[in-house]
Amino acid sequence: MKKAVFAVVALLMLASPVVFAQQKPVKLVFTSVSVPGDAHTQAMFVFKDEVEKLSGGQIQVDVYHSGQLFTQQAEQDAIRKGTVDMVYTSAQWLAEFIPYLSMFGAAYTFQSYDQMTKTFNGPIGKKIFEEVAQKTGIRPLVAYYLGTRQLNLTAKVGPITRPEQMKGVKLRVPNSPTWIAMGKALGANPTPMAFNEVYMGLKTGAIEGQDNPLPTDKNAKFYEVTKYIVLTNHVVDSTWPSINEKKWQSLTKEQQGWLMQAAEKARQFCDKTNLDNEKNILDFFRQQGLTVIENPDRAAFAAYAKNSYLTESKDISKDWDLNLYEEIQKLK
Repeated sequence: MKKAVFAVVALLMLASPVVFAQQKPVKLVFTSVSVPGDAHTQAMFVFKDEVEKLSGGQIQVDVYHSGQLFTQQAEQDAIRKGTVDMVYTSAQWLAEFIPYLSMFGAAYTFQSYDQMTKTFNGPIGKKIFEEVAQKTGIRPLVAYYLGTRQLNLTAKVGPITRPEQMKGVKLRVPNSPTWIAMGKALGANPTPMAFNEVYMGLKTGAIEGQDNPLPTDKNAKFYEVTKYIVLTNHVVDSTWPSINEKKWQSLTKEQQGWLMQAAEKARQFCDKTNLDNEKNILDFFRQQGLTVIENPDRAAFAAYAKNSYLTESKDISKDWDLNLYEEIQKLK
């Protein structure tokens, strides 16, 4: 009897190899250097759970965070080579291959969360992500909100509401041409300095301000040596969960649909978590004695930044798609 059963199974496998092959689970390895407390790390598990639920276990996702598999640079190389299936990438990383993407990391390309997410998670983003897939072998699925950079200034500077008031202010920036251009775009005197020197630089007056997302300001205790937080919203940052293009093309349309649904659910989680954190954290800074300037003249800052990039930082803006830039400015 047993021999007869085995024979039937064997015949079925020979007759229908495709059916049995389709039942084999697809495994995706998703890696990041982000740490457990980061919203986009938590979103990796939301994505995993949703994919596995939607697919009934047909797709399995293995999550590695905190740089367990790769450094940030190495994981960007690995996804292009297909050594890993999924990573977070961004416009800043991909600008090496598609130069106009550098404008998405510039001051005031985006002036709000809504503008950023309407761009990347709408028709414009769909075109950009398709171009990225064709030119780099990496397919972004959606764009998650990573955080917004704000000005953080010492008492000496005083309250700032317009870019002209930033003239001469020694604003710490990372030591790279793109970041120095951003400092100029804010009207300041950009002063390159390593991140681990910023606290003492603010305390001694070597610098008079710095910019970071508000959770970073809290974690680094910059509130101890500064007086003002100005909600300039000058860089609305995003991160893109992405899949190797060959891996993507190996999936069925149904499987691709499951991944997109899961990415969208994880995006909603990540965005809400970061927006809530930023909103609630302002009370903390006020309790520490800082003055929060909630409504600076962002339109004036944005106009100043655009002119700065097109004049004194032409080397940065020469590859920008200015027609696309103007189209994005209509999405408010």
